[in-house]
Amino acid sequence: MSKPHIPLPDIEAQAAQCRRCPLCDGRTQTVFGVGNPNARVLFIGEAPGKNEDLQGEPFVGAAGKYLDELLGIAGLKREEVYIANVLKCRPPGNRNPRPEEIEACAPFLREQTRTIDPEFIVTLGNFATKFVLKTEIGITRLHGTLQQAGKFKVFPIFHPAAALYDGSKRIALEDDFTTLGELLAIANEIEDK
Repeated sequence: MSKPHIPLPDIEAQAAQCRRCPLCDGRTQTVFGVGNPNARVLFIGEAPGKNEDLQGEPFVGAAGKYLDELLGIAGLKREEVYIANVLKCRPPGNRNPRPEEIEACAPFLREQTRTIDPEFIVTLGNFATKFVLKTEIGITRLHGTLQQAGKFKVFPIFHPAAALYDGSKRIALEDDFTTLGELLAIANEIEDK
């Protein structure tokens, strides 16, 4: 028998009280996630940045504005999807997440995913991709390819911030969001039959 789903507000309250790793000492607040709790598509990023830590919402800075544009390419709107991160607290100076921090935060993301129960998980960047797919293969090789993790269709894509720092990734990102839109359309056709 499977465990009952925990309502998102309950998981968020647990995350807000978390003291499992030292990141809790430097946070303004946890950045749990935002969006449609019944979303068909769950986007998972790496960790909150400075703006996200201050506002309590993922992808609100420059990368968030670009993500909104990219969602449009896939035929999606922010309010239709759910956006979360692997880490719920900001690493100092936006450094990379450490393995022990990912391990400490993993139960929150797992419960979010179980409760939302999306059809597609879109991993944004290396850390989210490696975590969800349990792989050491990097985003450069995996981006734009449909993968499977348990019952979930996983579609790895570069993190939108990568294109802000490296313009050469912009075309790949936009192409991958175009492909995501096509995959969603195909899935719709299959459901309609």
